Amino acid sequence: MQPPAWHQPNNPYRRLARAGLQFYGNAIIDTLTVSLGQYSDKGRKAANQDFHGALIPEPPLLHMKGLVVALADGISSSSASAIAAETAVKSLLTDYYCTADSWPVRTAAQRVIAAVNSWLHTQGQAAAHPDDPDRGYVCTLSALILKSRSAHILHVGDSRIGRVIGRSLEPLTRDHRSGAYLARALGVGPNIEIDYLQLALMPGDIFVLTTDGGHDFVDGSSMADSIARHSTDLDTAAREIATLALDHGSTDNLTIQILRVDTLPPAGLADHLTVAPNLPLPPRLVEQDEIDGLRVIRQLHGNARSSVHLVQDTVTQRLLALKVPVADDPHGDAYLRQFLMEEWIARRLNSPHVLKSVQRETKPSALYLLTDYIDGQTLTQRMRDNPRPSLTSVRDIIGQLAKGLTAFHRQSMIHQDLRPDNVLIDATGTATIIDFGATSVAGVSELDNTSQPRDWPGTVQYTAPECLLGAPGSVQSDLFSLGVIAYQMLVGRLPYGDAAARVQNDKDLWRLQFEPFDPARNIPLWVEAAIERAVAVNPQHRYAEASELVYDLTHPNAVITPPAGTVRPMAERLRFWQTTCLVLVCAVGVLLLILILMVG
Repeated sequence: MQPPAWHQPNNPYRRLARAGLQFYGNAIIDTLTVSLGQYSDKGRKAANQDFHGALIPEPPLLHMKGLVVALADGISSSSASAIAAETAVKSLLTDYYCTADSWPVRTAAQRVIAAVNSWLHTQGQAAAHPDDPDRGYVCTLSALILKSRSAHILHVGDSRIGRVIGRSLEPLTRDHRSGAYLARALGVGPNIEIDYLQLALMPGDIFVLTTDGGHDFVDGSSMADSIARHSTDLDTAAREIATLALDHGSTDNLTIQILRVDTLPPAGLADHLTVAPNLPLPPRLVEQDEIDGLRVIRQLHGNARSSVHLVQDTVTQRLLALKVPVADDPHGDAYLRQFLMEEWIARRLNSPHVLKSVQRETKPSALYLLTDYIDGQTLTQRMRDNPRPSLTSVRDIIGQLAKGLTAFHRQSMIHQDLRPDNVLIDATGTATIIDFGATSVAGVSELDNTSQPRDWPGTVQYTAPECLLGAPGSVQSDLFSLGVIAYQMLVGRLPYGDAAARVQNDKDLWRLQFEPFDPARNIPLWVEAAIERAVAVNPQHRYAEASELVYDLTHPNAVITPPAGTVRPMAERLRFWQTTCLVLVCAVGVLLLILILMVG
């Protein structure tokens, strides 16, 4: 669900006053309940250049994105700043909810604010005084986003957000001021630095958002006292704080927003995103069975948790893959939630190198996942059939997998189990990433407020070593898996042998030694250097994006490639000669044994 366009008269969020969007009273969100009070006034100025608003969407958007409260303060020297403040708040309240629901709050909100800043700066540059920011489209912005059991604060300028602690106000933002001037504000430059803070929520938490016309003239204890006196009517409390500011000599516009957290949702809210009410598990399927107009042709794969069948749509004759959970799976509800998340993830990815979910008009009668059918072989089988592939073919496959991983990463998803068994190659040579059972989604992880450690879901041979020690998955851990695949395709073994899978502590981690390529393969040294960087033990030494690895596999990178004739470190040379000597000793031993037997 997306909020209706602002210009539509039936927009339930379009309750406008000159100074902002007014939302009063209580807002009940499942088990998250908040009370909200707001007040804004021009004060002793001719016009109100503040703007404020709040938006509380309906589920499921509420669960995935949360509620937003924000205010902006336009600078008094520019008549255009009122437009800037209104644009900043409205854009955040609407565009934030149009971002991918797989993105975490910080990513989504900061991208929206950055886009607003760019637009404001462009408008200022096109105005009559492009070199004078004091006459531009400039404003502050302070935003509070509540999602699940966390508060997210984003801030630019000298408006403020604080939290009531007893009879005082704890500051949660810092003023971006240099003397009497703003040191940082929206619209001043093409880029903007946005302060960010995340806090755990508790029932009873009270947040106060103010512009400088209010907090420069009313201290935190006075604000806390007003809120305590009018705890059942926060609008009155906000109005009283504004009146105090005027009584104390405020000459500026003043805006006050007060939000109280009444109750919180339970931990693990992510579990409720994938509820499929009244959908039974499908029966065990055999050839020629039919379910929802899908005729089973044969089983493609099966294990203790699920089975995958080739099916045909009886109407369109299209071949599809049907994945169904096994009814007697011992992991029960936990696995079913994971199974449903796979479908949720697949619907949000769009890449020719990622398995696509298929949506049909027919409502399902049972719980299953329907995807495209890929007629091909796994990369594992391909490597068995072609143990010495050309460098060109390896570059091609790695390039396709990099595009698939990029589709995940742009949605703030980490695959976490990229391995040859999870890659299908069809007759045209197209590589497709499958199986999202281990995929981590940043936006969903924010809903799971448990701190319980979890076992790594991927396959250890292709898992970045830091993840085996408990570090969370990242873009760099996915790129490690991609680098291992590239190494394995070219060399036929793993870059650290079996040692990487046995990492149990930091000492094991730093003992890992990259095994150089076999010189007989005649792989350019710069290609080896690119793969070595992709599988670096330290994730900070790996590539930032998959496209960088793909580029370095086809273009020599002088920064990471040793000069021609460079001798590898003594440890690597010693390991090579130790291996060579061991082979020779074994060969001599075999010859001696044969000679003894012949003499005997």
